[in-house]
Amino acid sequence: MNNPLLSNNTNLPLFSEIKTEHIEPAITQLLEEARAVVEQHLKATTKYTWGNLIEPLENVADNLNKAWSPISHMNSVVNTDELRSAYNACLPKLSAYSTEMGQNVGLFNAYKVIADSTEFETLDNAQKKIIQNALRDFRLSGVDLDDEKKQRYKDISQELSRLASNYEENLMDATNAWSKVIRNEQDLAGLPASAMAQAKQTAESQGQDGWMITLQFPSYQAVMTYADDRELRREHYEAYSTRASDQASGNEQWDNSLLMEEILALRHEKAQLLGFKNYAELSLATKMAKQPDEVINFLEDLADKSWRQARKDFADLQSFAKQYYGINNLQSWDLTYYSEKMRQHFYQLSQEEVKAYFPITRVLLGLFAVVEKLYGLQISEISDFDSWHPDVRFFEIHDEFGVLRGKFYFDLYARSKKRGGAWMDDCIGRKKYNNHIQTPVAYLTCNFTPPTGPEPSLLTHDDVTTLFHEFGHGLQHMLTKVDHLGVSGINGVEWDAVELPSQFMENWCWEHEALALMSGHYQTGEPLPEALFNKMLAAKNFQAGMMTLRQLEFSLFDFRIHKDYDPEKGARIYPILEQVRAQVAVVNPPKFNRFAHSFSHIFAGGYAAGYYSYKWAEVLSSDAFSLFEEKGIFDKESGKLFLTTILETGGSEDAMALFIKFRGRKPTIDALLKHNGIAA
Repeated sequence: MNNPLLSNNTNLPLFSEIKTEHIEPAITQLLEEARAVVEQHLKATTKYTWGNLIEPLENVADNLNKAWSPISHMNSVVNTDELRSAYNACLPKLSAYSTEMGQNVGLFNAYKVIADSTEFETLDNAQKKIIQNALRDFRLSGVDLDDEKKQRYKDISQELSRLASNYEENLMDATNAWSKVIRNEQDLAGLPASAMAQAKQTAESQGQDGWMITLQFPSYQAVMTYADDRELRREHYEAYSTRASDQASGNEQWDNSLLMEEILALRHEKAQLLGFKNYAELSLATKMAKQPDEVINFLEDLADKSWRQARKDFADLQSFAKQYYGINNLQSWDLTYYSEKMRQHFYQLSQEEVKAYFPITRVLLGLFAVVEKLYGLQISEISDFDSWHPDVRFFEIHDEFGVLRGKFYFDLYARSKKRGGAWMDDCIGRKKYNNHIQTPVAYLTCNFTPPTGPEPSLLTHDDVTTLFHEFGHGLQHMLTKVDHLGVSGINGVEWDAVELPSQFMENWCWEHEALALMSGHYQTGEPLPEALFNKMLAAKNFQAGMMTLRQLEFSLFDFRIHKDYDPEKGARIYPILEQVRAQVAVVNPPKFNRFAHSFSHIFAGGYAAGYYSYKWAEVLSSDAFSLFEEKGIFDKESGKLFLTTILETGGSEDAMALFIKFRGRKPTIDALLKHNGIAA
């Protein structure tokens, strides 16, 4: 069988040629080859060096990643039962291999030989960091455990991999399963024309008359923001907030309750096997924050500074809804709707009016213009490439000297069988081999409202910010100048610093000079009017206190369910969430709300006991951007400094050391509070 996952010499994945029957044989073969390479190089000598051990192992890891990356990606964006089955069949194999390598005493000792050798001092910073990280990771993989505990660690790792995948599948299936066909146009009163057109297009695609609303986020958001029918909003809210839970009627097969209990129990057991008190401690072993109390204190301090503003935000919303609409008891399905009414009332700012000035065609050109001004980059679209879906576009990045620095795929629109949310993922990483640089490639995925007929996709300002956020991640992956895979791009970057480049990019979405580059009315091309921009700016921190506390609620909940896990009592997911809400929330959702059942960041992503990273890195990004506020948002000297100290360095140095190189000092919280309109 000619397997495109094994015989691909084009560097880029051959998505159209990958069949489900290729997947398991390719991964099985690559894992066998990897084991053989490790064994061969361990036996060849006892005088280990970078060249005779670590470099060949990096090449093996790269080959495996280049095969697994398109499989994992397609499983997220064009999911089918067959693909899912093949993907899941590979997870235990990959987990077993990872654990074997992490527990390989011979390999661990070989790394120690290199670390203790005279050669070590001749290596560059990136190589030293890779070795230091590896020695840490061997211990975090249980290399020091006895055989019985090693086996238990391996079993736990495999089971956690399976459970996380099941969690994500349940969420995707539950999201796809719900829809509602509306026959009477009046039942959707309040929805703007663009949302109505999208609902009509969705219905037609399913062979239905009328309008169809779904739990895909653009559809859900439109109903919650604009639908005048309160009962429809309640029904839609309940369907969305009970996805994959015990409260979702008739969909018991997708209930994530037991998976969440098992995931937390196994994480706790794994942490204790390694000598940590709990999983929160284990999580911090690879982060900037060193102690759980440091994280809790940071979050509680920020909550304390934001609490009064949040209470005022909510009181103002209650007062507005009562005075102008006679609503005495605001419910969760009312918040977005009346917030939008309030925004329009006090700022004369309509999200729908704003959207008209952000067609995707203009926003992309503006995004590229911003990074050209900041870093001298030139971005060009490539039309001839292999893809997984007709919507996908492909681009190349060259620097100011014409050197190819990276390539990326854009998959921007929501659709069925595609995981919700937005993310950047690694397709190919940068490394140097045979005096040749392997060009890094990124996947950039969003779930924006698709184009409707001849009309382009129109983005909310939040969508624009999301696009800039993910592109910031992509820039760190693609612009790296580190030649060793283990710390190039985002590899090796402490997880609570990995959001710095992404949140940093969001700032340009609020600057008039930058907005002029990315906006223009989709019909007339008219630039964003000054008056509308001023309204956006005036409303920028509308309900910022409430939004800050909401993120802190998520962060504290995540950290506490991992820190306070007690095997005698079980996960206590919702009791702990209630405690956190009593501490920081100003809005309490209804009892049926099952937010945690769809919190895939922590149950199926990389943010377990790490969701606080968004706020932690927001301190870094706000402080970093304050330099541009001082010197000019397109100041070339500052842009060059951020490029060289943050984007190009990957994980080759500690994040705090790199931040200090950029800013000349440690970060402070003041800029974040100022950006959010909250007094220090």
